[in-house]
Amino acid sequence: MTRRLLSLLVLLLICAGPAHGQEAGQIFPGFSTRDLDRLVAGTQAAFHVPGVAVAVIRDGKVVLAKGYGIRKAGDPAPVDSLTQFAIGSNTKAFTTAALSILVHAGKLGWEDPVWEHMPDFALADPYLTRAFIVTDLLTHHSGMEIGAGDLMLFEGSQFTRREVVDRLRYMPFTAPFRLNYAYNNLLYVTAGRLLEEVSGESWERFVQDRIMTPAGMRACTPAPHAPEPGEDRAAGHDVENGAARPVPWDNLPAVAPAGGIECSLDGMTHWARMLLGHGSLDGRVILAPDQVDTLWAPHALLPLPDYAAKTGTHFRAYGLGWFMEDFFGHKRIWHTGTIQNSTSYVSFLPEENMAVVVLTNQDDHHAPYTIATTVSAAALGHRETDWLAYFREDEAASDAARRKRAEDTGPGSRARPFVTLSDSELQAYAGTYHDVWRGDATVTLSPQGLRMRFARSATLAGTLHPLPHDLFLIRWDNDSDDAYVQFHRDMTGKIASISMALLEPDFSFDVQDLDLKRMR
Repeated sequence: MTRRLLSLLVLLLICAGPAHGQEAGQIFPGFSTRDLDRLVAGTQAAFHVPGVAVAVIRDGKVVLAKGYGIRKAGDPAPVDSLTQFAIGSNTKAFTTAALSILVHAGKLGWEDPVWEHMPDFALADPYLTRAFIVTDLLTHHSGMEIGAGDLMLFEGSQFTRREVVDRLRYMPFTAPFRLNYAYNNLLYVTAGRLLEEVSGESWERFVQDRIMTPAGMRACTPAPHAPEPGEDRAAGHDVENGAARPVPWDNLPAVAPAGGIECSLDGMTHWARMLLGHGSLDGRVILAPDQVDTLWAPHALLPLPDYAAKTGTHFRAYGLGWFMEDFFGHKRIWHTGTIQNSTSYVSFLPEENMAVVVLTNQDDHHAPYTIATTVSAAALGHRETDWLAYFREDEAASDAARRKRAEDTGPGSRARPFVTLSDSELQAYAGTYHDVWRGDATVTLSPQGLRMRFARSATLAGTLHPLPHDLFLIRWDNDSDDAYVQFHRDMTGKIASISMALLEPDFSFDVQDLDLKRMR
C-alpha cells in the first residue's frame, strides 16, 4: 500500500462516524461530542430509531448541530441539518407565540372572553361559554377529558378546522373548570381559529410571515404537503418485530395549530435562539420580551414526574404552550411532540442561556427524552444518572405491565375469551350509529366478519372480533390501537347504542368519549 493511499485511508477513518456534523469537541465541561455520539447511537439501538437530529444552543450560538442515521428505513439517505421532521405538539408554542403578537399589538387580551372575538364559540355549558378566556384554550385545565375531540383531528380525519370548532358545543366536560390538568389538542385548534378571526389571516400564513420568515427558519413549514421523491424529509416509523417500519404520511389539516408544523434542525435552532434572545434574533424583534415572559410563566399546576427525586424537581406546571419545572435547582422550560410517527423535544435552561433540540423519526417518546434529559443534565454538571438505562427500564416495565394485563384480562384470556357467533347473531349488531360530535359509524356484516367504519375518515375502519356479553374487540385496518366495542341493549333486548374504550391508554385516540346511538 502506498503512503498516499495509507494517508487517505487514515483520513477516511478519522472522518467516518455515525453523524453528519462538526468534529468531536467539548459541548460542556465533561461532556463531549463523542459522548453525545455514543448516547445517540445507544438510544437509536435501544428504541429502534432510524434517524435523529440534535442541536445544542448556548449564549446565542449553535454549539452543535448534527444528524444521525437515515431519513427512512431501507433508504441510505442520511439525516442532516435541513432534514424536515414532523414536530407535533411543539407546534403549540408557535400558536401561543402568534397570539402573543396580537396581544402585543392590542388586538387581543390574554384574559379576553373567547366569545367576544368568536361570536359562534359555544361549549356544552352556557356558563363556560361566557367564562372561557383566551388562556383557557391554552393551559389544559378546561374540564374536558384528556385528548377530547382528537378523533376529529387524527386517524385520517376529513373534518375541516371550522367544523371541528363548531363541534365543541357537543364535547363532554368530565372535571371541574380550571382545576384538573388534562392535555387537549382540540382547544389549541380553537386557538388557531381565534387567531384567524382576530388577524384576518389563516393560521398558516400568519405563522409563516410573522415568525418563520423573520426568524430565518429554513426548511420549516406550517402547511406540509405529502412527501415527494427526493425531498430531504424524514419518514415516520413504528416498530414491528424489533425493526423500524416506515408508515405512510397522513394529511391532517385540521390539527395544524396543535401539531402540524414540520421543521428542520436548522430551523429549530433559529427558533430556540430567538426565544433565548427574549424574542429577538440577530437584531430583529419577533416577539415582545414581556410576552415571552408570559408564555414561560406557570398557569396550571401538574403532578411531579416519576424522575423527580433524581432531578430535585419540586414543581411542574404548564405555561402557554410550554411545560416548566425546577431541574437540579434551575428553571427548565420544555415541550415534546408526537405526530406522523415522529417525536420531538425542545428544552431550555434560561438561566444558563442554553437550549437543546431533539428530532426523531420514530414515535417512541423514550428516545428524545433520553437524549434531551441527558444533555440538559450534563449542561448543569450532572452525569450521575444513566438516563438511557432509566428510560429503557421504564419502557421494559411498561411492556411487562401491558403483557400482564393482556394475560390476565385481555381479549383472548381466560377471563375474556373470544367466542363464535353465527351470521344471524352478528347481523343483529349491524346498523348505523350516530355520535353528536364525531358523526356516523356503520357496522356491517361482510365475508371477513363484522366490520365497523367511521364516516369523515379515510382510514378509521376495522374488523370486530366477538367476546362474551355483547363485547367485541376491534382491530383497525391502519394498525391504530385495538379498542373494545361494547354494544348496549334497550329494555326490549334490541341493540340500541355503542360505547368504546381502548385496551391501553392513548390520550390522542379518544374513543372513550363516543356515545353512539343506533339510528332507526
